[in-house]
Amino acid sequence: MPVSDLWEVLRRPLITEKGTVLAESGKYLFEVHIDATKAQIKSAVEKAFTVRVEAVNVSTVHGKMRRWKRWTARRPDWKKAIVTLKAGDKLDLFEL
Repeated sequence: MPVSDLWEVLRRPLITEKGTVLAESGKYLFEVHIDATKAQIKSAVEKAFTVRVEAVNVSTVHGKMRRWKRWTARRPDWKKAIVTLKAGDKLDLFEL
């Protein structure tokens, strides 16, 4: 399934301890659509926040197994993107 909508590609920003440490060096974490490519993520961030993206690294996070009484269920897999911005650019979204 090709992902075309800007906000369908970028699901939400990830604000974690690792994310705040990376934000100091110009890298930001996002949860993205499972089928999104690096090029789609790059263009979505550039259009949404009017910044210049230098690099995009992605990783697939596998869902955990959960138990409830005798039944087990598996959470869905999701994709995480680490977006590196060019020097001088930053996202105010992550400023606390």
